[in-house]
Amino acid sequence: MNPGTASPGNGGPTSRAATTRVRDVVRDVVAATAPEELLLVDGLAGLDDGLVIRRLGRRGTRREPLGFGLGEIAALVTPVVWLVIDEAARRAGTAAVDGAAARTKTVLRKVFRRPAAAVFVPDLSRDELAQVHRRVLETAVEHGLDDSRARLIADAVVGRLALAAPEPDGPDDGAPLTKNQ
Repeated sequence: MNPGTASPGNGGPTSRAATTRVRDVVRDVVAATAPEELLLVDGLAGLDDGLVIRRLGRRGTRREPLGFGLGEIAALVTPVVWLVIDEAARRAGTAAVDGAAARTKTVLRKVFRRPAAAVFVPDLSRDELAQVHRRVLETAVEHGLDDSRARLIADAVVGRLALAAPEPDGPDDGAPLTKNQ
């Protein structure tokens, strides 16, 4: 198993295998499209996924002690990618987890002070990948990125998510191909 892989789910069972963490997809896309932001991604790596989403999703409404805050990162790639991929993963995962069960699990996690489970991206259908592409484009433009940069980021996100999907079995049920085949 790769370091970026684990058992299925957004902390719960799902009918669709989810083997890639959202944060791993974000890191790969940021490395490809905005490597100057890897320091930000690495800084967020120590936080649980829920806290990262709350921090990145927050608009700069509060006064920050230094006079700047997350509102100034609005034109960065990291928040756009992380928020959209997390949204897609959670949307795909909610079909498999009952709302009451998820709420109970959240309460118990807080009572026992356990960190939230990492969010995983399930395998997405072609239509779902197209929706993610559209959502990345919309969110990137909303956050101040120009159209060409938004398209580059959306293409990178969908490309990375497509690579996360398991490959179909080859002619020998997954046996490695040799030069003679």
